[in-house]
Amino acid sequence: MSRTFLIIAEHRDGKLRQVTMEALQAAIEASEHDDRISAVLIGSGVEPLADELSAYPLSEIHLLDEDQFLTYNPETYTAALGGIIETVRPDGLFIGHTAMGRDIAPALAAKLQAGQLSDVIAIEKIDDSVLFTRPVYAGKALEKKTFAQYPWVVTVRPNNFIAASRSDHPPASITRVVSTSATPLRTIVKDVVRKTSGKVDLTEAKVIVSGGRGVKSADGFKPLEELAELLGGAVGASRGACDAGYCDYALQIGQTGKVVTPEIYIACGISGAIQHLAGMSGSRVIIAINKDPEAPIFKVADYGIVGDLFEVVPLLTQEFRKVLN
Repeated sequence: MSRTFLIIAEHRDGKLRQVTMEALQAAIEASEHDDRISAVLIGSGVEPLADELSAYPLSEIHLLDEDQFLTYNPETYTAALGGIIETVRPDGLFIGHTAMGRDIAPALAAKLQAGQLSDVIAIEKIDDSVLFTRPVYAGKALEKKTFAQYPWVVTVRPNNFIAASRSDHPPASITRVVSTSATPLRTIVKDVVRKTSGKVDLTEAKVIVSGGRGVKSADGFKPLEELAELLGGAVGASRGACDAGYCDYALQIGQTGKVVTPEIYIACGISGAIQHLAGMSGSRVIIAINKDPEAPIFKVADYGIVGDLFEVVPLLTQEFRKVLN
């Protein structure tokens, strides 16, 4: 018996987020050849994104394009998506483990009366079961779980699944949906002020250059920002650097900050406290730069440079520029 999986597509600044394609890939890995995978796209002025999304291996796209969805509001989004879910009755719901995904997935799971698995990093099939792998205990261990019954709600950690590729099949059909919900709002979003590490989203960055207390000041982040920009990456920070006022807490990586899994993580002046390691230990390659040869960060680093970051980072930037230009 075929199943139906539903992807919630996320977008930002007029572009589809990479985690949307990763969530689609997760659904593909969990599905069989006769299963249907659809998507729901919600926002204001997002019809061009629906056309772009239709090129991916999807059966149908449910488009909610109304002014009321210009900015994310959990109440309006939950009500609108809930209406689509009641119509589609999916066997599984996939969304990125982002701020929006973490916020809305539990509410949608409640509407579906479904089980939920959060922060999934891998999917495998064994016989008739689908196993979902997720980190526990701040990344110190991994657990594998399966659902006892349908429906599922799954959030996918960014940068852990290869983004789904465009399909050679005919474009997916686009169905425009009109929201009929009239939920009384307790919260009204009047404005959104973003504090970011640059042009690249920190949770989706392939390269992150992160600073700790060793940067010594806000100006100490400038060499890191230059290196990150050259590599097309983002700038992050330890809690120590944020607490010291060197940068905004939006850049914080760690147990009480963001969890990131870039391809390359360059830790500059970061000692390697366990709380910070919980947020970046899943990085594919870790490069540590620290004056203290006994710093704990070297125990998890793939490559270590013992030296002053203010000397090492500019040299790295110089050499990378020679290679990349």
